Amino acid sequence: MKSNRHVVIIGNGISGVTCARQLRKLDDQVKITLISGESKYFFSRTALMYVYMGHMKFEHTQPYEPWFWEKNRIDLMEAWVSSVDFDQKSIKFQSGDTLIYDDLVIATGSKPNKFGWPGQDLMGVQGLYSKQDLESMEALTRSGVERAVIVGGGLIGIEMAEMLAYKKIPVTFLVRESGFWNTVLPKEESELVGRHIKEHHIDLRLGEELEEIISDENGKVKSVRTKSGQEISCQFVGLTAGVSPNIDFLKNSELETNRGVKVDLYFKTNLPHVYAIGDCAEFLEIPAPDRKPIEQVWYTGRMHGETLAYTLAGKPTAYRPGVWFNSAKFLDIEYQTYGTVPATWDQEYFDSFYWEHESGKVAFRMLLTKNKEVVGVNNFGFRLRHEFFDRAIKEKWNGEKVVSNLAKANFDPEFFAPYHIEIQKAFNFQFGTSIHLGKRSLIQKLFGASV
Repeated sequence: MKSNRHVVIIGNGISGVTCARQLRKLDDQVKITLISGESKYFFSRTALMYVYMGHMKFEHTQPYEPWFWEKNRIDLMEAWVSSVDFDQKSIKFQSGDTLIYDDLVIATGSKPNKFGWPGQDLMGVQGLYSKQDLESMEALTRSGVERAVIVGGGLIGIEMAEMLAYKKIPVTFLVRESGFWNTVLPKEESELVGRHIKEHHIDLRLGEELEEIISDENGKVKSVRTKSGQEISCQFVGLTAGVSPNIDFLKNSELETNRGVKVDLYFKTNLPHVYAIGDCAEFLEIPAPDRKPIEQVWYTGRMHGETLAYTLAGKPTAYRPGVWFNSAKFLDIEYQTYGTVPATWDQEYFDSFYWEHESGKVAFRMLLTKNKEVVGVNNFGFRLRHEFFDRAIKEKWNGEKVVSNLAKANFDPEFFAPYHIEIQKAFNFQFGTSIHLGKRSLIQKLFGASV
C-alpha cells in the first residue's frame, strides 16, 4: 500500500472517530481526513440530554481536547457532503469544494424516522439525534410550550420525555404498542418501565398512534390528532419512532444500498476502496445468529471502527461481534442486557427465571436453554459487570453457576443493597436448587432484607 495514501472518513461519530484513531495507531504514514457538517469535534451523543438540562456545557461532551487531533495528524473538515463521484474518487461538498480520496469510509450514522405524517415538517416538530436537533429543541422549548407530545416509544423517546419533564413541560407520550418497548422487552420488564414512566407524571398512552400534526396560522404546530380521534393541544412534537441510516446523499449512485449501505463482514461495499461502518452499514451476511443486518448501538459502532482500521492498515480482519450487550437508562432506572433475551421465546426450548424486587423498580431476568445453559440476562435498577456475563454466556454456564456467583458480578458500591441474596432465594424456589445464600452487607443487617 502507498504510504502517502489518503483515507477519508465521512462522519465523526463513534464509528468514524474510532476508525481514525485506530488506523493512526497502526499506520504512522497514512493521511487521514475526518469530515462532519454536524460539528468539527467528536462529541458524546448520549450526553446531549444533559446539555439540554443544564448539567453540562456542550464542550464538556467532547472527550478529546482540540490539540489531540493535530497531535495525531487527523485532519478535521467541518463541511456537508452533497455527493460522491466514485469513478473519480472525489467528494463534493455543498460549498462546491471537492476532496480526493484513495480509500473512503462512510460512517454517516442515523437520522430520525418520518413516516409521512401530515404536518411532520411543521415548525416545532423534530427528532433528537444531532447537535442541530439539540439546538433546535433548546430554541423551540425556551418559552411558550404548555405541552409537548412525543411520538414513538424507545430509548430516544424516554430521553426526550425526561428532558422536557425536567424543564417542567408536561409531556404526552404516544406509543402504538400495547406495552412500552414491548417489541424488545419481555412483558414484565415492559410493565416495570411503563409504571415508572407514569410515576414521573408523564402521560403515557399505550396503543395510541399519531394520525396528523395540525398547524396554526403561522405554520407552527398547535396540536396533534391521534388515530382514536383525540386532539391534543401542544406546541412541540418529538418524533422518536426509531432511526434510519443517514445515506440519502448516496441514493441513485452505483453504490449498493438497501436501508443502509450494503457491506460484507470486512465492511467492504460493492465498490473498490469504499467501506461503510456504524449505523449506516447493512450487513449482507448477519455477523452472528443473534444480530440484525443493521446495528445501531454505540459499542458496536466502536467495534466496527476498530475492526475496519486493521483492514485499512493492510491486515484484513472480519467482524466478529461476540456476545450482544447494551445498556441504557429509563429515567433513573439503569438497564443492561447481555446475550439473547427477546420479547417472547418458545417455551418448548427455553426456560425463564424472573425476579422483581418488591419496590417494582429492580429486576433480574435470565433466559436458559432446557438443559439450563444461560443464553441471556436483563437487569434493571442495579449494575452488573459486563465481563462476568460475557464469560458466562460464552462458556455456557448453567443458571445455577451464574446465580451462585452473582455477588462477583455486582458492580454497585458496597452500601448498595446486595440484591443477589433475594435473587438466589427466588432461583432456589423456582428450580429446587440449594444455592448457598450470600452474606448480608452491614446496611442490610441494620435495615432488613428488603433494603
